[in-house]
Amino acid sequence: MKTKVAPKDKVFQTAARLFYQHGYRAIGVDTIAAESGIGKMTLYRHYPSKDDLIVAYLKDSDELFWNGFEQITKDAITPREKLLAFFQSLQDYVTTPECYGCPFLNVATEYPETDYPGHQVALEHKQTVRAQFRQLAKEAGARKPDVLADQLFLLMDGAYMASRMFGPQNPAAHLAAAAQTLIDSAL
Repeated sequence: MKTKVAPKDKVFQTAARLFYQHGYRAIGVDTIAAESGIGKMTLYRHYPSKDDLIVAYLKDSDELFWNGFEQITKDAITPREKLLAFFQSLQDYVTTPECYGCPFLNVATEYPETDYPGHQVALEHKQTVRAQFRQLAKEAGARKPDVLADQLFLLMDGAYMASRMFGPQNPAAHLAAAAQTLIDSAL
């Protein structure tokens, strides 16, 4: 028996897929309503504006990222192993057809205004990721944890952009080895 999806969830799932694959500005509420099979009135009842839908998607993406991070690193014993596990998993993801880059980088690129609500959510996410890298680098014994965290952060975002730019066959195929080189040289 097929489970019925609530209209709000159907709108959200459709918008999330379209935003991630095609971009935020390229997708309008008319397209979301048509693709989801939900009327615009219902869409606006749940999400008063497209910006509200973008923010909801980014907040959901943040939650998914951190849940994934926990799953990926749960069996790693040391902070070094946690970082390596994350970058191996990221390499595996950014070299698949399912990866369209990073939803947070994508929104910051399309909406560079720092006061845009989606940009603010993206910035908060990226600051938290950077802080997590810094904490793990410090716990791993990096001589300069701030420097290693920033290097890993740039490596991560570069991998996301390589995936968006080139598709599955991209330079991020060597991401895990690059991360290991950076980590080992910093410890």
